[in-house]
Parts: sequence; structure tokens; C-alpha cells
Amino acid sequence: MTAKRLTNDIHYICPMQLVNQTWELLKKEIMLEWRSKYAFNGVLLYVVSTVFICYISFNLNPGFDHSNGYPVVWNVLFWIIMLFASVNAIAKSFMQESKARLLYYYSIASPQAIILSKTIYNIMLMSLLSVLALLVYQVFFTNTVGDLLFYFLAVLLGSISFSTVFTMISAIASKAGNNGTLMAILSFPVIIPVILLLIRISKNAMDGLERSLSYSNMGVLLAINAIVIATSMLLFPYLWRD
Repeated sequence: MTAKRLTNDIHYICPMQLVNQTWELLKKEIMLEWRSKYAFNGVLLYVVSTVFICYISFNLNPGFDHSNGYPVVWNVLFWIIMLFASVNAIAKSFMQESKARLLYYYSIASPQAIILSKTIYNIMLMSLLSVLALLVYQVFFTNTVGDLLFYFLAVLLGSISFSTVFTMISAIASKAGNNGTLMAILSFPVIIPVILLLIRISKNAMDGLERSLSYSNMGVLLAINAIVIATSMLLFPYLWRD
């Protein structure tokens, strides 16, 4: 296959071919994780241990008021834990891939299918971990969520947001010598507004406020996700070619 053919394949791909390639790569990601369970077990252990440490710290603090369930601290702490769990789970998306394997992917699949399969897999992984983290959080911390269903929706939306942002940043950092510092710098301006929106949406759900009050924030969050995914699909082929 000539260089010209490879260049053309980067920019032009049949939608059906893109779906098939994405599905095969996604099955590969799931199969590898099912065999090793490295990312899932590691991040789950991190979440459970962090929640348990926070629980012990709050209960050993005699000056801390437990009467109202500390909803503000409860909510903010949950998203801080999920933020760092996302970094640990998703940062290795491209950094753990060897050059030989990346070259093999280059010969059998389009770059759009690769970045899309990585994003979908990370969304599935983080959604599962977020649900488990929420269950563990509910066990250790006594807190009454006004609208549990809407809070659950906010958690899933947060999982999608973290996955799309960190997958794109991981792809960029992997082409810069797997620089973890670069990943932190690039993700900071994108993840801050995402965190602020998630805290607002989830806080409204905890207070049991009208759901319509959160629709605008959810719309902005979905728009950010759409922009990040579109940017990934457009820019990753050029990163991949290098």
C-alpha cells in the first residue's frame, strides 16, 4: 500500500466500514480488559479505598457536623474522587500501546475507528466504575439525595464527559513521548468547566430541585462532549499519521 493510498484512507472512509472497524476494535478492548482486568480492578480499588479513608477521616473528626449529612462536601468529594479515578483509568488508553501494535493498527484500521473505539470503551468502563463508586459512596456516607434518578443521570453524564476529554488528551500526550505533565496541562482548561457544570447539576439533584433548572447546564455539557468528540475525529488522523 503506497503512502498516497494511506493518506487517502485517512481522510475518506465509508461509514459502514467505520462502524465495522470500530466494533471490532471495541471487542478487542473489552476482551483484553476481561482477560487482565488491570484497569478495572486497579481503579475500583482506588475508589473504594479513597471513599473508606474519607469516611474514617470524617468520623474521627469530633468537630465535624454530621447532622445534615454534609451534602456540599458529599457532592464535591464524590466528583474529586471520580476525576482522579478517570485520570488513572483513561490516561493509559494510548500510553500503554507499544509502537509495534500502533503500527499494526495503522495497517488494518482507520484512525477515526481507533479513536472512536477507545472513546466508547472508556465511556463504558467509566460508567460501570461510576455506578459502583456511587453505590459504595451510599454505603459509607449517610446522605439523602432528593432526586436519586437525576443524580444517577448526572453521574453517567460525568462519566461520558471525563471519557471523551481524557481520551483525546491521552492520544495527544502519547504522541509527545507519553508525557504525563503535558496531559495534565492540556486537560486542565477543558475539565474545569466540565467539573463546575457537573457539580451544579448534581447539587440540584441532591436538593431535589426542579429538573428543568439543570437542563441548560446539561445542554452545555453535551455541547462540550460533542465538540471534543468532533475535534478528536478531525485531529487524530493527523496525529496518527505522524
